[in-house]
Amino acid sequence: MSTTYLIKNASVLGGDPADVLVRDGVVAEVGSVGSAKDLTQEPGSGVGAVEIDATGLVLLPGLVDLHTHLREPGREDAETVDTGTRAAALGGFTAVHAMANTDPVADTAGVVEQVWRLGREAGFCDVFPVGAVTVGLAGERLAELGAMADSAARVRVFSDDGKCVSDANLMRRALEYVKAFDGVIAQHAQEPRLTEGAQMNEGELSGILGLAGWPAVAEEAIIARDILLAAHTESRLHVCHVSTAGSVELIRWAKSKGWPVTAEVTPHHLILTEDLVKSYDPIYKVNPPLRTAADVEALRAGLADGTIDAVATDHAPHPHEDKDCEWAAAAMGMLGLETALSVVQHTMVDSGLMTWADVADRMSARPARIGRVGEVHGRPIAAGEPANLVLVDPKAKRTVDRTGLASLSQNTPYQGMELPGAVVATFLRGTPTVLDGKLA
Repeated sequence: MSTTYLIKNASVLGGDPADVLVRDGVVAEVGSVGSAKDLTQEPGSGVGAVEIDATGLVLLPGLVDLHTHLREPGREDAETVDTGTRAAALGGFTAVHAMANTDPVADTAGVVEQVWRLGREAGFCDVFPVGAVTVGLAGERLAELGAMADSAARVRVFSDDGKCVSDANLMRRALEYVKAFDGVIAQHAQEPRLTEGAQMNEGELSGILGLAGWPAVAEEAIIARDILLAAHTESRLHVCHVSTAGSVELIRWAKSKGWPVTAEVTPHHLILTEDLVKSYDPIYKVNPPLRTAADVEALRAGLADGTIDAVATDHAPHPHEDKDCEWAAAAMGMLGLETALSVVQHTMVDSGLMTWADVADRMSARPARIGRVGEVHGRPIAAGEPANLVLVDPKAKRTVDRTGLASLSQNTPYQGMELPGAVVATFLRGTPTVLDGKLA
């Protein structure tokens, strides 16, 4: 029989303290529940009710990541579905969307089903595979979108992330195709001809450092084109890892028109700037690149006012040999799952830009709806709802130590940085995957 958990005195979404009873995979009651001792004597309550003192802690719906690289199959030296979902659970996530740039590419029903089944076997969080838009991410012809949608994995999000669907006609056809099953195309907005050989944000600093520049317009031009295509096709577009102030304004304009456009921002683009590249440390090499302080300010404002719908980690693990090298040869990407919530607390909550209820909206409810998993994830904390939950200590502080991360890789840009907040417990369908800050 399943264990009953009584979470006592939790601040639900940062509000007034309440008790939350979790039984048989769902939230059974919210309010003043009593004690665990009383519950063990109730018929059908399960064996061994466990009481968790949550005084001073914040209870949120389990986080949902729209943008995770789990690397399996093909790059198990960097990450596996098992290690990546362990990291996700420790970060408070109960669901992740696994990107398609694996080896082989997740462009067929067989590969997406493999990733989905590996996630089920690991059991730390739900894994929803993202299917490739084009065969082999080559940008030449559409992948088996319908077959992936009809597979056991029920793929609804498609992306060539890592590469842009730069062919306008192909992008249009993809948008039209996924309408049949309420799918979404998640675009990596990068005009390839404008970013050939690019190494960092284009500007005065790139000139000083002698690194090829990556102009903001390379991102903004694709977003401008694709929001118009989304309007034309009346199909859903999601913009991955928005990084510039101009991109925020384009998305704000699209939304003012009522067009079906959503967007995400990464934690690292909310806190880190191009100035860090002065060190030539490849840990700060990422796609899209770190931008200016003005861009960071615009991204925070866009997330706060809801123009940007979601925080997505773009968790991109790399083995040390791919990062511990000269800048030009280094791989692009950073870890993000275990530190995302702390970065958001630091930049958005502790700064007064957002409340914990807003965090629940941007890191759980909206990502779940965008990823088409809103029936089971990102739900309200209310009686009868699935018990996918995360309990956070907002007063805790920790110094990031890459050697203590669950990921196989250690390429975190926050090494040695003190960040606020700590995940105390993560519940997946009423069962803890993390308890007392450790994997259960």
